[in-house]
Amino acid sequence: MTSFFLQRTLSQSVLVSGTGVHSGKQTRLAINPAPENHGIKFRRIDLPGTQDIQALFKLVVDTSLATVLGTNGAIVSTIEHLMASFAGLGIDNALVEVNDYEIPIMDGSAAIFTRLMENAGVVEQAAPKHFIIVKKPIKVTDNDKSVSVYPEPCFKITCRIDFQHPLIGKQEITFDQAKNNFEKEISRARTFGFIQDLELLKKFSLGKGGSLDNVIIIDKDRILNKEGLRYPDEFVRHKLLDSLGDFSLLGMPIQGHIVTHKSGHTLNHLFIKNFLKNKDAWETGPAQME
Repeated sequence: MTSFFLQRTLSQSVLVSGTGVHSGKQTRLAINPAPENHGIKFRRIDLPGTQDIQALFKLVVDTSLATVLGTNGAIVSTIEHLMASFAGLGIDNALVEVNDYEIPIMDGSAAIFTRLMENAGVVEQAAPKHFIIVKKPIKVTDNDKSVSVYPEPCFKITCRIDFQHPLIGKQEITFDQAKNNFEKEISRARTFGFIQDLELLKKFSLGKGGSLDNVIIIDKDRILNKEGLRYPDEFVRHKLLDSLGDFSLLGMPIQGHIVTHKSGHTLNHLFIKNFLKNKDAWETGPAQME
């Protein structure tokens, strides 16, 4: 059995603090190792006695501005970048302890989470991973937006975007987990927004923590961040990063190729619901090699 097919966790805890992009609050979190078959769970240490929140699609309570999980009155919000780091690094088991409801935005990407976890050390466990193995194609559409999945010997995800803006336009990128290039090619891509949208959010007391330090802010014909872009196609790379976080809420890695077109959190989660209902299109088990 190769290491790619074994469950993974951290060798030691990681401590992180930062600002919530919507709440503007300072938040501290600890990312801790966890035993085999534990999965990813969140614990609100500021709400003692509340149940841990499992990172699963069925506990998603909101996708309007970020992915929010909730159970028994406790929520944890803006989890997608941290979940993308777990998915990109192949980490199956971890306990995240957080002292407020929103995961900090850091620099607007998954780079800091990813680097800290890699530095802490990712270790293999004795138990094998179990995969959701795609047997038949499935597609979910919403007007001109879509999410599809196809059988594939390993996990791939292709993301396509199309913005009517001269600095973005049409962009496409594919992440192939077998190439192990998440940290270099995907994790550093930052969230982005248009200046008029950010101003509107702040008007309604949202986006309180959003700034040029953690959001690529786009005006009519220029990017306001002095340092510019980290990649020429940083926008689609970040959309792919968000999608990795969303699809990780299946609770198991996928053996298949996901293709998104102009999708976002809401359509991604609608796809997950439809995908899991079509039980003849997938099965679970150890990875199948051709």
